[in-house]
Amino acid sequence: MSWGPSPEHGAERYLRHVAIERGLSENTRDAYRRDLTAYSEWLAAAGIEDLADVAPETLADYVAELNGSTGGPPFAPETIARRLSTVRGMHRFLFEEGLLPEFAGSGVRAPKKGQRLPKALSTDQVAALLDAAGGDDPVGLRDRALLELLYASGARVSEVTALDIDDLLSGQGGDAWNDPERALGEGGFLRVTGKGSKQRIVPYGGYAGRALAAYLVRARPAMVAAGRGTPALFVGPRGGRVSRQSVWLVIRGAAERAGIETEISPHTMRHSFATHLLAGGADVRTVQELLGHASVTTTQIYTQVTADMLREHYLHSHPRAR
Repeated sequence: MSWGPSPEHGAERYLRHVAIERGLSENTRDAYRRDLTAYSEWLAAAGIEDLADVAPETLADYVAELNGSTGGPPFAPETIARRLSTVRGMHRFLFEEGLLPEFAGSGVRAPKKGQRLPKALSTDQVAALLDAAGGDDPVGLRDRALLELLYASGARVSEVTALDIDDLLSGQGGDAWNDPERALGEGGFLRVTGKGSKQRIVPYGGYAGRALAAYLVRARPAMVAAGRGTPALFVGPRGGRVSRQSVWLVIRGAAERAGIETEISPHTMRHSFATHLLAGGADVRTVQELLGHASVTTTQIYTQVTADMLREHYLHSHPRAR
């Protein structure tokens, strides 16, 4: 259950802080107010009424919209940087004041000029990443299942960490609680709760299913026993639901072990999921439904990414391309 301030209330608290504690000029405060008003309006359109529900990927989506990645006119890089700085400042202040459970601005940066989306990983890089996340210890089994599911479903990290075991819908007629190997071994479906509490059903394949089954049989019971009991699908060694920040550490650790030097985050798996589906011939409307985008224009940016990839392969492969 969320417990943070509304965007409007949080903005007012922050504006009072910068006026009294930092002594900013009236013109600067007016600019801050305009930036925070625009941000509050964007959150309202996304169905987010509580700042505690804002995650790093939410701010990444906001930056993508400002940069024109969702089909609207792009703002100047300087404007994007200023707006993000204002929003990050508010989130940091509210976090340090104990009004938010976490700092949502961690790892979120304004894009450089011309940058639209974080680059998707190649299929070989994804395979190397998933292999690097593996291990026979409980945490290793959990990490492999978690990253397999992120890539298999394209779900946001906040959606995956919010999953309960009951959200695993088996395609095999088994019971994920009592017989996960039979229920999940060949894949199934997830009941995902996205932005605005909207639910969608997303399939996942056998790789993710078998990783989930291994985790549920060989790792999760001992982890849950260390805590007070929870329906959460992914838990930590002390039995509590795994956090979004923990997933960031997991994926970055796996990337380092896999030798992937590009900037990577849980949202990179979502970008890779969409890009690889479209490159494989999936319909953009299908990808829209799987990602949980309210508008197809948000999804269509991936068609441009896919086209850019095709052009790059063409220029490097065709003898008369240049």
